[in-house]
Amino acid sequence: MIPANPSATTRRRYAHNIINAYVNATEAQKLKGRQWYPVAHDLATLLADGDTRKGAGVIAALSANKSWSENTKIATRALGSGKATGHVRDALTKATRILNGADPTDVLPMGAKTGNFYRCILDPSDPEPVCVDRHAHDVAVGKAYGDAERGLSAKGRYAALAQCYRDAAKMLGMTPSELQAITWVAQVESLRGIGTRGNKH
Repeated sequence: MIPANPSATTRRRYAHNIINAYVNATEAQKLKGRQWYPVAHDLATLLADGDTRKGAGVIAALSANKSWSENTKIATRALGSGKATGHVRDALTKATRILNGADPTDVLPMGAKTGNFYRCILDPSDPEPVCVDRHAHDVAVGKAYGDAERGLSAKGRYAALAQCYRDAAKMLGMTPSELQAITWVAQVESLRGIGTRGNKH
């Protein structure tokens, strides 16, 4: 795992890695990344009959260790039926509380991935939240960790990586969530061996 509190030099290297990932992304990946959170926002609004906070909260609560297609499938089912299923107990408990009217900010860990994912979906223009999942971690660190533990539950490590995305986004003139989404798309497609520029793994 990377240090829980990386040095200033290490943080600059991580920001540089993120910028390089953005520069090396294809135009198609950049377009898909720019649209990612706005599309997710619209989906959350649609699934929750106009209540974007509820829709985004349920999606985020059910996102841990799920692909986006799995995530949207179980969130659609939960918001349609009013009953969360298809996940571990902790995620289902959080989703159920939100379905029953709880504010997602009172339910989700706002300093961790799911809380930041919620905020990115709720307001794609928000310049503060950064969703740091395993792919975002690997982009910043410059190394694919595979199934290895990344330690993103540690608040200091998560916060440091999120700040690297903010620093890189500032240099590129975009929101951190937009940059994270673009580099995430490029990373995922690279791992699948599609849409890359000689960057297959």
